[in-house]
Amino acid sequence: MSAPITRRYFLALTGTLMSSPTIPAAGNVPPTLDHILLGAGDLDAGVLEVEKKAGVRAAGGGSHPGAGTRNALLSLGTERYLEIIAPDPQQSGTPSTRYGNLAGLKQPRLVGWAVHTHDIEGVARRLRDAGMDAVGPNDGSRVRPDGKTLHWRTLNLKDNRGGLLPFFIQWGDGTVHPSVDAPGGCSLVSFEVESADDSHLRELFQKMGIEVAVRRGAAVLLRARIAGLRGDFELTS
Repeated sequence: MSAPITRRYFLALTGTLMSSPTIPAAGNVPPTLDHILLGAGDLDAGVLEVEKKAGVRAAGGGSHPGAGTRNALLSLGTERYLEIIAPDPQQSGTPSTRYGNLAGLKQPRLVGWAVHTHDIEGVARRLRDAGMDAVGPNDGSRVRPDGKTLHWRTLNLKDNRGGLLPFFIQWGDGTVHPSVDAPGGCSLVSFEVESADDSHLRELFQKMGIEVAVRRGAAVLLRARIAGLRGDFELTS
């Protein structure tokens, strides 16, 4: 588990967040976790794989114009969701993402995660003050299959340690959080980061103001345990 973070220290780093920064969620879920990303070489195959485990079928979320990707979403509870992300065959070229070669993935795996904030400009300033280089905030949008447009802003670390460190997201005013209307029935039980360099990772999370479980292990992993209609199952990177 990461070192304790006081309320004053946490708010000084991340601003006002969408969920309480001082009360850890049950089962070691980071209080500010917004969504986890499951990369897949093919979206339909990724959706089917999750459905087999969860007993719930993720719904198509739409395409990311210019990025070469599309997604499907599954709610994991209040203000949390799973995003299955894969290349979009309707867009030409290689997908331009921070998640590596999605098209080359033989099996779906976790490729990243996001935390939410209401003050992304403040987060950007505080990360710079902490000596952590970041890109953004940048505007983003996606048109859902029903024609509604979601808007957000993201802030990405230049070095996210291969996806172990999250990016920040601030949802636009009037945008309905994807967890609200994505298919339900699942909940996030736990989420943790695993690395041989666990002490350094804890320091980085401390600088970012993020409370998350960090485990020592030989592999570099993101690990999520999800309760579905068919029981608990695990997703890893």
